[in-house]
Amino acid sequence: MIAATHSARFNPLIRPYLVLQIAFVMAITIVGIPLAILWLLGIGQWWARHYFERLMCEIDERELRFRKGILFTVEKTIPLENIQDVTFIEGPILRQFHLSILKFETAGQSAGQAHDMQLVGIIDALSFRDLILQRRAEARARLQPAAAAAPAGKSNEAEQLAVLRSIDARLAEIASKLGGPPV
Repeated sequence: MIAATHSARFNPLIRPYLVLQIAFVMAITIVGIPLAILWLLGIGQWWARHYFERLMCEIDERELRFRKGILFTVEKTIPLENIQDVTFIEGPILRQFHLSILKFETAGQSAGQAHDMQLVGIIDALSFRDLILQRRAEARARLQPAAAAAPAGKSNEAEQLAVLRSIDARLAEIASKLGGPPV
């Protein structure tokens, strides 16, 4: 069964939220107050409108694709089997704008990349999160090799038992050299 591509829709209220969020960051410094005023008088609305128009997120049976930005465009493609968790975040300010954040944790992710893996303003974010997790499970099931699904054979069990006995003998040898009781 091939799953269709699903595109996320973004809430238009993300525009005033982003304008106010950036204006607040500018205003908390003395130097940024004049910039915050210019931002609120028009530059911010222009930027937010174009930012919103460029937002894109879609999922198919193999990957999640995401694009954001105006001058510096960020495009990410994440294989679904690499997604470890999708966190739903909603706070009092986000609720005022009817927004939420989906935060992605991926396999092999470093701490600096975690910030880039957030989607703000997806309409019906909980359903989209559930769709991502469902398709991730389907992708992982497709990747399972047939050998892993089959029960372990007698030869595999014998090899494991031999390795465990070797480890046990080595631990006993180490314990005797350290003067401790045999393991």
